[in-house]
Amino acid sequence: MLLLFGRTVPLLFTRTVTSYCPSALPKPNFISSVFIKIAKINGATTHSSSFSSASGQNTGTMPERRPFVRLPTDVCPVNYGLCLKPDLIDFTFDGKLEAQVEVIQATNQIVMNCADIDIITASFVPEGADEINATGFNYQNEDEKVTLSFPSSLQKGSGTLKIEFVGELNDKMKGFYRSKYTTAAGETRYAAVTQFEATDARRAFPCWDEPAIKATFDITLIVPKDRVALSNMDVVHQKPYPADVNLVEVKFGTTPIMSTYLVAFVIGEYDFVETQSSDGVKVRVYTPVGKAEQGKFALEVASKTLPFYKDYFSVPYPLPKIDLIAIADFAAGAMENWGLVTYRETALLIDPKNSCSSSRQWVALVVGHELAHQWFGNLVTMEWWTHLWLNEGFASWIEYLCVDHCFPEYDIWTQFVSADYTRALDLDALDSSHPIEVNVGHPSEVDEIFDAISYSKGASVIRMLHNYIGDKDFRKGMNSYLLKFQHKNASTEDLWDCLEQASGKPIAAVMSSWTKQMGFPIIVVDQEQQGDDRILKLSQKKFCASGPHNGENCPSWMVPISICTSEDPKCSKLRILLEKSETSVTLNGVGPDQWIKINPGTVGFYRIQYSASMLESLLPGIRDLSLQPVDRLGLQNDLFSLSRAGMISTVEVLKLMEAFVNEPNYTVWSDLSCNLGVLSSLLSHTEFHEDILEFIRDLFAPIGIKLGWDSKPGEGHLDALLRGLVLGKLGKAGHKPTLEEARRRFKEHVEAKQVLPADLRSPVYLTVLKHGDAATLDTMLKLHKQADMQEEKNRIERVLGAISAPDLIQKVLNFALSEEVRPQDTVSVIGGVAGSSKQGRKAAWKFVRDNWEELYNRYQGGFLISRLIKLTVDGFAIDKMAAEVKSFFESHPAPAAERTVEQCCENILLNAAWLKRDADDIHQYLLQRKAPPV
Repeated sequence: MLLLFGRTVPLLFTRTVTSYCPSALPKPNFISSVFIKIAKINGATTHSSSFSSASGQNTGTMPERRPFVRLPTDVCPVNYGLCLKPDLIDFTFDGKLEAQVEVIQATNQIVMNCADIDIITASFVPEGADEINATGFNYQNEDEKVTLSFPSSLQKGSGTLKIEFVGELNDKMKGFYRSKYTTAAGETRYAAVTQFEATDARRAFPCWDEPAIKATFDITLIVPKDRVALSNMDVVHQKPYPADVNLVEVKFGTTPIMSTYLVAFVIGEYDFVETQSSDGVKVRVYTPVGKAEQGKFALEVASKTLPFYKDYFSVPYPLPKIDLIAIADFAAGAMENWGLVTYRETALLIDPKNSCSSSRQWVALVVGHELAHQWFGNLVTMEWWTHLWLNEGFASWIEYLCVDHCFPEYDIWTQFVSADYTRALDLDALDSSHPIEVNVGHPSEVDEIFDAISYSKGASVIRMLHNYIGDKDFRKGMNSYLLKFQHKNASTEDLWDCLEQASGKPIAAVMSSWTKQMGFPIIVVDQEQQGDDRILKLSQKKFCASGPHNGENCPSWMVPISICTSEDPKCSKLRILLEKSETSVTLNGVGPDQWIKINPGTVGFYRIQYSASMLESLLPGIRDLSLQPVDRLGLQNDLFSLSRAGMISTVEVLKLMEAFVNEPNYTVWSDLSCNLGVLSSLLSHTEFHEDILEFIRDLFAPIGIKLGWDSKPGEGHLDALLRGLVLGKLGKAGHKPTLEEARRRFKEHVEAKQVLPADLRSPVYLTVLKHGDAATLDTMLKLHKQADMQEEKNRIERVLGAISAPDLIQKVLNFALSEEVRPQDTVSVIGGVAGSSKQGRKAAWKFVRDNWEELYNRYQGGFLISRLIKLTVDGFAIDKMAAEVKSFFESHPAPAAERTVEQCCENILLNAAWLKRDADDIHQYLLQRKAPPV
């Protein structure tokens, strides 16, 4: 499942310190940083946590969790025969289950998962014996279980469990739910769709809803004859339904052995485009009716991706077909259901004329992510949710490998560093982070680990591991893992074993230091010249957002470290494994005029603090571009993080940023933009906010002038991204020539004289709104209403919050909860308000509090509520706001967002400490810049 936290998607927010960047590639929304309270779980789990402020004071204790017990293993499913008949008018469904099961141990009861379902009848038919009717159904609603009681003991052996039941097609975007859409004639209709990961198959049918309890599935759907019906496998039989001439009975082929969370079915109105991949798999992309053309780009990507993964893993795709389908109401970004992958419309549909470059890139990444899961997750599945990170971290890494193969012009690995790597470092530096690998018990805890640690840190440490092992041995180990565990379940350790055998390196020992403890090291580096040799002194200690860890029992890591020199910045001169707290290494033949760079390619998951002389020698490599783009980015990002932690002055970072005046690389500018957005948000709490805006204008104006407004012959994907980024940054910061040109082009766009190219729409919309009035907002809302494409609606929704006047800010917030905005997009409208200004942040926080009951009920405590909280409050920088946020959520509990609340409170305190520490120095520096030379 792909969540939308900050990966390279369309969006224009200002990044709060631990979230993603808005001004970079439009990114989709930072969904959640829900974090689990860590404790040992051994069959049961109790969770508690306290967290500290930037000053080290305790700021509260989170409530304990209830014990949890997994399902008994005395009865196991072999095959689910499932028939469902949804009612698209009354939003209910009837179901019949005939499950072939194996009784492993005699018992007089069967315990299954079941939620929001009413069982009408249940019985058990032992093989070759008489049917036994259940005498009672005991629902344990909080545990989402039902116990079926039988009058006599069910003996060991095979049998059939029969259950008739009814359920609701809910509107919560989980389980078997309804999704609203509008026909070309303007009529509102509903599709019936599914989202089962992590623990919501139980809302569609009673089942053993745990990833290790695999079975095959025979699915039959009884649906209106004018609707499309899809499931994991091909249709094998379709016939009229005897009881109603308007219905048909659609039977699908038997699935492979699989987990319940990967089952899917969709009933609705769709068009499709199709092709066959070079390895013979039928590929279809299903779109809203009349929009088949918009499925062609995803079809092209999918048909290239399947053979790429087949070759990479040396394992063929195991199903006869794969469908990719756009769902109107969809909480996540996409879901890897085996053979039937579901997507938000904006993660799948591309309009050749009206989609921007960042949307194309986003679709390519999401398709790459979900199709990787067809092998890594679906064919081999994690044994329990504790190992979720391996599923998601791996897919979040290999999606980039796939896109780099399909679209080398995207320079996607440099973008990975900005989109995933640095964001994971920011988040993992918090005291309220958590290890990658977290013991999970109760179902309510599972949503909490669908977060940036599982995805982005997971992807980053797998990237580091791949670099440490080398591609050949990595692929060899992956192939061994997939073949050994295909159609089964595995744990993290199983993968380490296979990679260790393939590479001969101590993989388990190295990786456990990265997955079983939270955080990461800062590598402190000093040097000494001895003749023609350079002696490096390297040490490690835990890096914390509030400064380096100086206490007792400092954790350590096994750190793969690469070192390069100015002689060849792209090639490692030396590689070592740092296994202790400090070491010295000698680089032979490195003269005093050469610079040394640690971590070339910015692959190792750590921060670096160079000695003053080493740092000084690296700075010319930024100006003359002799450092790789990814290393120019990494150097700046490390220093920015050190300034936030109070280890260096923020003024030093501002001076460094001015060295990027010749920078040509989109992703480097993207990361600079993110960090300046963080500073701008921080300094909005001061009287000299305008001075940092002037700094931004001065820094971005030269590249803005060079790029201009219109694309030039020979320009490519990255030029389009850079132009949109720079113009948006200049426009938001009040650069007058940019504002005037944006207004002129917006007027022509609205009057249909000259339609704005898709790549210019976000920056132009943002600029005119930021400096606009009520008429501007009304025009934008009119454009939103007229938009036929969800990408355009989302593009507008994400920038509406830029409006400045208090009454108009309130109008935008009210719009967020209106029927005009899809439920999953309400969060990004509110987040856009909070991220745009100090006034917006206050108004958004008040709006969330005033409408908490409706918002919480809408998202049922899932990951969207976590994302809403983070986007709304993470940017505050006053101590008392941390107390206010903490107090509100103590009286309005949001269990799935407890860790998010902790992180937000910690961030607010860190922001406040940063402001107190550096504001005066920043102000003096910005004033000196403006002073005329003496």
